[in-house]
Amino acid sequence: MTPSLRLTGALALAIATVVTLATPLPARAQAAALAAQALVPAQSEVTFVARQLGVPLNGRFKAFSVQSTFNPKALATSQVGFSIDLGSVAINAETDAELSKPDWFHTARFPKATFQSTAIKATGPGRYDVAGKLSIKGQARDLVVPVQMTQANGLTTAVGGFTLKRLDFNVGGGDWGDPSIVANEVQVKFKLTLKGVPAL
Repeated sequence: MTPSLRLTGALALAIATVVTLATPLPARAQAAALAAQALVPAQSEVTFVARQLGVPLNGRFKAFSVQSTFNPKALATSQVGFSIDLGSVAINAETDAELSKPDWFHTARFPKATFQSTAIKATGPGRYDVAGKLSIKGQARDLVVPVQMTQANGLTTAVGGFTLKRLDFNVGGGDWGDPSIVANEVQVKFKLTLKGVPAL
């Protein structure tokens, strides 16, 4: 290594050390805590109810993930992202296979549905309205999701739900586009258990 390279490396290390030491310990601890937020899959679920000829079809998604830096004391900088593996849909074997096709989810081209928050507002003790963009099959729509949060044993549970219109996302084409056959509205509910969320 040449002297100039050694000097550059030493200077970079010195700058990094100064920046780290200049960051207050509470801020560093808080940043580390926010980065540690993670989903507990075994205690989480995403379910939905659709209707075909007026008959409820109950389903769920088996694979999903959450990216969260939620801080109830700093909602303006809090972020929540959510992703669902559409190929993990579970109603029954025949319907699951149909839903992967282009008229429905077209999972070969659009494998995931996503939600990304744009604003979070407190509406009461442990209650929040989470505004964001829901994207399915290449279509994005604004959505506000009411969420109730509780904490126990070091874990945070977020429960909520919303109604979407499947035709807004081009889900169900051809004959399936007739809402008298398959209802346009689909009710979605979720329970997400997270670790690492600060005290409410």
